Amino acid sequence: MSLTERIHSDHGLIKRLGNWTEAGRFEVKARHGAAVLDLRSPGLPDDIEIHLDMDRALVKLLVDDRTAIDHWNLTWTARGRIKDAGSTPTPDVPPARRVHLTGSAANSEIRVHRGGIALLSAMFSRAYVQDVRRAHKTGGVPTVADPAGTCRP
Repeated sequence: MSLTERIHSDHGLIKRLGNWTEAGRFEVKARHGAAVLDLRSPGLPDDIEIHLDMDRALVKLLVDDRTAIDHWNLTWTARGRIKDAGSTPTPDVPPARRVHLTGSAANSEIRVHRGGIALLSAMFSRAYVQDVRRAHKTGGVPTVADPAGTCRP
């Protein structure tokens, strides 16, 4: 049984960064708002399903370089698009994780940030500053910028 995370953004901004969940299914409802989902955590399953219900909204997905985005079952009822600069797969390397987008979007946009751009998107947030302060006080390491811990020596 897979856990389901429900995210609702109505005229606001919702950010879920770092190691925030282990769910494999997400339901995102955004109306005139924005949602940022960090899907780089090693605790997430290899097959993720995101059901979208968007109206004049933005959803930003932070993923690693080897993640495949499948948006075949996403219905556009008005204008909108998916911006994914790194979407060209390498034929020799299989994807590490698959993200399936379903549902509907109207006058909305989905942005996929990969690798270094995802790292910068996470670092330029209040959650990152709070995470660094927490790590400094407790003697731990921050997890918002790099949930997988691949950039540590």
